Amino acid sequence: MSWRARLAWILIGLLCLGIAAYSARYLLHPPQTPAQALGNPRGVPWLVVHIAGSVVALALGSLQFVPALRRGATPPHRWTGRLYVLGCLVGGGAGLVLAPGSSAGPSASAGFGLLAVIWIAVNLLGWRAAMQGRFAEHRRWMIRSWALTLAAVTLRLYLPLVMALDLPFLPWYRAISFLAWVPNLVAAELWLRRRGRRA
Repeated sequence: MSWRARLAWILIGLLCLGIAAYSARYLLHPPQTPAQALGNPRGVPWLVVHIAGSVVALALGSLQFVPALRRGATPPHRWTGRLYVLGCLVGGGAGLVLAPGSSAGPSASAGFGLLAVIWIAVNLLGWRAAMQGRFAEHRRWMIRSWALTLAAVTLRLYLPLVMALDLPFLPWYRAISFLAWVPNLVAAELWLRRRGRRA
């Protein structure tokens, strides 16, 4: 891996840890009303469940590709990977419950709902591939999973940009419900195809 790729990886890892730590405030002080839960009528208790799973996924996700954790007779990756997938499934399941209650309307509900469904699906497919010993396929599914997990990062990069540029928030938030994850998944697919051609 080149130094630029290493630097990018470290930066992404730090962003994930920072966002996980910032989001964990909801776990320390859970919302008591829908107004405190981002105005989502399903926010109590599902926002806390979503954040709990997503924090685990963010904190462990970048570690899953560290080669040292995949070595040995019983590599740590087996257990951290299981925790990561569990975090994704919990976060995705709660996200699916929350999506219809988005205060930004049906288009945002569709964007976040699709993210949740695809996030759950790729993790289940990746887990099944690992259980069946198809590790190359497992790795491809988990790269897709990680791209979707990074929606938590890209979402929080877009929102300050919208505010800094003084753009109308609601239309852009609806667009971000797709922009937060579709480009990530497209980038992962392009990278996987390029690697496949090289192989």
